[in-house]
Order: sequence, then C-alpha cells, then structure tokens
Amino acid sequence: MTGLRVINVSKSFSGLQALLKVSLTVPVGTIWGLIGPNGSGKTTLLNVISGVLPCEEGEVWLGDTNITGLRSDRIARLGIARTFQTIRLFTHLTVAENVEAGVMAVETGGIDDRVTALLDRFGLTQWRSTQAGALPYGIQRRLEIARALGTRPKILLLDEPAAGLNETESEELLAMIHDVRSDAEYGCGMLIIDHDLRLIMRLCDQIHVLNEGRTIAEGAPQDVRQHPAVIEAYLGHQEQSLL
Repeated sequence: MTGLRVINVSKSFSGLQALLKVSLTVPVGTIWGLIGPNGSGKTTLLNVISGVLPCEEGEVWLGDTNITGLRSDRIARLGIARTFQTIRLFTHLTVAENVEAGVMAVETGGIDDRVTALLDRFGLTQWRSTQAGALPYGIQRRLEIARALGTRPKILLLDEPAAGLNETESEELLAMIHDVRSDAEYGCGMLIIDHDLRLIMRLCDQIHVLNEGRTIAEGAPQDVRQHPAVIEAYLGHQEQSLL
C-alpha cells in the first residue's frame, strides 16, 4: 500500500541548496532509514514532508492526497505524525495525559482504552501518573513516540529517536519499533533519521542516503553500507564497507 511519496523536492536557504530534486517512497508497513553526514538535508526533508517548511519545487503525497504546501496541522490530521531531535512533550502534564492528547486528536470514543494500550506497549504503565518533565530521558523518548502513534498515523517520521540513549535503551526502542510495524492496529510506514548507523542498518527495510542535499544512494542496508558514494561521504576515503 502506498504511503508517502516525495517527488523531486527542492529547498534552499538564502541561496544555499539544502535539498535538490529528492524523491523517495515509503509504503505503509515498511521502515525506511534516512541517513547522511551532518548538514546533508535530512531534517530539512522531514520539515518539508510535515509542513514545517514549504518546498520550492516538487510534490509530497500521502496516499492519493497531494499534501504539498498544506499547513502542518492539516498534514497531521491527514495522517503524518512526527517526533523531533529535541523532545517536545507537554512537560507539565502526566504521561497518560500526553498520550491522551494524541489519541483525542483523532478519536471521540474509547480514549481511555487506547491510552492504556499505548502505555502498555511502550512500557510506560508504571509512569502513568508521573509528570512528563520528571521522566528519565529514555522514557521521554518512548513517550514521544507513543503520543505520536496515538494519532493513528499512516506515516511516522522519527528524527533521532535513539539520540542520547544508552545501548540497552536503544535495543529496547528498536524492539518496540519493530513490534509497531507488524501490529495490525498501529502499523504504519516509518521514515527514521538516526546517527546510530548500526541501529539503522538493523532496523530498516530500505535506506535513503543524502549528501549535500542530493540523493547519493538508496537500497537495502547490505547494499547501502557497501556503496562507494556512501563510504566516501562518511569516511572521506574508500573502504570495503561503511560498518
């Protein structure tokens, strides 16, 4: 099932080309990684997709709906949810209230049951009545994803979901994301940015690579890690494999 389509999208800032004719497709039920060196345009692309920034050329489609140029709140209601590099929670609200805010954006009934199910899925039940601002950092990351999934998105954009997590927390998050992908109720397409390349290689079905705003590779993890242009972009010299 077609989920997200980005078609020849370009974006510049004060003459600096941040994205140049970038295209990718993320079907529902798949996990795509978006990688590239710092400043390659990854977060800019997520901002264009989610309506935070307008694109100058190209189109963005969600299913059969052209969402190019729509406001971010309209895009969210149509079915694209996202998290950010810097966690954005309602810190004065409890964990349950944060998830409820996501659920209430799309549901009119059964809200308590949905909230409880999401808290359980992300191991947040014990924190239910805790203010979000008082949570350990790793738990805040989980909560942000749970709240986003509360909106029942068709596409979930995750910007650095494992940033600041230790190895154990990253492994737990990886398992949770895998479970969501295979879940009939919450399953959606995902586009994930992360600097932890090992996590991306293990988690994603396909990987799209940007460098200086341009696509330099796309394909299965085992192919991308051996792609000469990708190795050159990250290491500055040729090796047999990126990892």
